Amino acid sequence: MAMHFIFSDTAVLLFDFWSVHSPAGMALSVLVVLLLAVLYEGIKVGKAKLLHQVLVNLPTSISQQAIAETDGESAGSDSSPVSRTHHRWYLYHFGQSLIHVIQVVIGYFIMLAVMSYNTWIFLGVVLGSAVGYYLAYPLLSMA
Repeated sequence: MAMHFIFSDTAVLLFDFWSVHSPAGMALSVLVVLLLAVLYEGIKVGKAKLLHQVLVNLPTSISQQAIAETDGESAGSDSSPVSRTHHRWYLYHFGQSLIHVIQVVIGYFIMLAVMSYNTWIFLGVVLGSAVGYYLAYPLLSMA
């Protein structure tokens, strides 16, 4: 395996079954990696937007001290606003954690694809990242 970037239409990407041996296969692989990079940028922006929505939708009447209370103190009344806020916060946090794991997995797939040292794949990742950022960044300012 070459340890420098090369222009080639052959490569093995991520898994043994993703073996490219033709220019058409390389073009398809570059497209797939480009789309993965666009998805990565979209998830990154979506995660930030979701966090913003969570923070905006938490009740403002409950102080940060009430949110930070231990479950033992609020276990007596399960229907209290603090308990519901705890439950919603943990659901949001669980969702954010799942999205983060997906983002990390896609990021490592992209990194390993670039580590094939194929220049076409590298350019696909760079272009996909640029296109993904260009498309997803304006979504942050939308309410």
